[in-house]
Amino acid sequence: MASKILPIAVRHGRRSLPRRSFLQPRSFSSTPSSLSGTIYVHRHTPENNPSIPFKFTAQNQTIISEILKRYPPQYKKAAVMPLLDLGQRQHGFTSISVMNEVARILEMPAMRVYEVATFYTMYNRQPVGKFHLQICTTSPCMLGGCGSDAIVKAIEDYLGIHPGETTEDGLFTFVEVECLGACVNAPMVQINDDYYEDLTPESMVTLLKALQDSARIAGASGMGEGLAGKGVGAITGQDENVKAGDVVGKQATRVYAGPKGVKVPAPGPMSGRRSCENSAGLTNLTSEPWGKEKLRTDGEL
Repeated sequence: MASKILPIAVRHGRRSLPRRSFLQPRSFSSTPSSLSGTIYVHRHTPENNPSIPFKFTAQNQTIISEILKRYPPQYKKAAVMPLLDLGQRQHGFTSISVMNEVARILEMPAMRVYEVATFYTMYNRQPVGKFHLQICTTSPCMLGGCGSDAIVKAIEDYLGIHPGETTEDGLFTFVEVECLGACVNAPMVQINDDYYEDLTPESMVTLLKALQDSARIAGASGMGEGLAGKGVGAITGQDENVKAGDVVGKQATRVYAGPKGVKVPAPGPMSGRRSCENSAGLTNLTSEPWGKEKLRTDGEL
C-alpha cells in the first residue's frame, strides 16, 4: 500500500513547493553594429527622390517593346533587369523614379523592383560621373603586371580622389570592384562598358587625359555624349602624329576617333596585344598534338 501512496505524495509535494523563476542569460554579440544602411536603404536627396519625374524616351520605349516580346505576357516581370539597365543608361543612374517607372510598366509591386536594384551592384543608385572607373583590386590584378595598387595610386594622384568619390566636375567616379574576369590581362579597369587591360601607371594617366580632352571638346561643341562605351567615333589605326591628352600611349595599337580629332585608346589591351595571347609569342600547340590520329614516334609508348 505504501508503495502506491508514496509516488502520489511526492507529486503533490512538488506541486506545493514555491516556484522560482529563472532568468534566461542574454547572449551578447561581439560584432560591431553597422551604422549605415546605404547599401539597402533609400534616403531622399535633392537629386534622387520620387518627385523627380522620369519617363523613357520614345527610342527606349521601342526598345522596351522589343524586350517584352521575349517573355510571355504573364511573365513580363522577368524583364525587370534589362529595363532597369535601360533606365540607368538614360538617366545616368538607377534613381527611385527610374525604379518606380519600371514597376509601373511591368505592373509589379515597386518593392519587388527595389529588391532587384539593391541586390545587384551594377545598378548605381547614386549619381556617378560621366566616366565610371571600376578598378579591379583582387588577387590576379594585384599580382599581374605592375599590380593594381600602382594603378590605384596613379588614378588617385592624377584625379585627386579616392575610391568611392567623384571629381568636382562630375567627370569621373572611381570605385574598387571585385574580379571582372580579365585576369589574364591584369591589371585592368572597366570604364563605363569598356575594359582597358595590361595597364601601367603611364598608360592609365594617358587614358584619363584623353577622356578629359574628349569630354571638354564634346561639351564645347554641344555634343552630349563622350567616349568609353557611348558608341562615339570609329576605331582607327595608330598614327605617330596623333595625340590623346598630352600623348598617345606608345603601346596603344588602336584608338577612337573622337570629336575634333581627339584620340582615345580603344578598349582592350594597352600593351600591343590584340587579345590575351602570350606576349612572348606562341609557346605551346606549335605542332600537331599526340592522339589517335598521330602516335608518338620517340619510342616512349
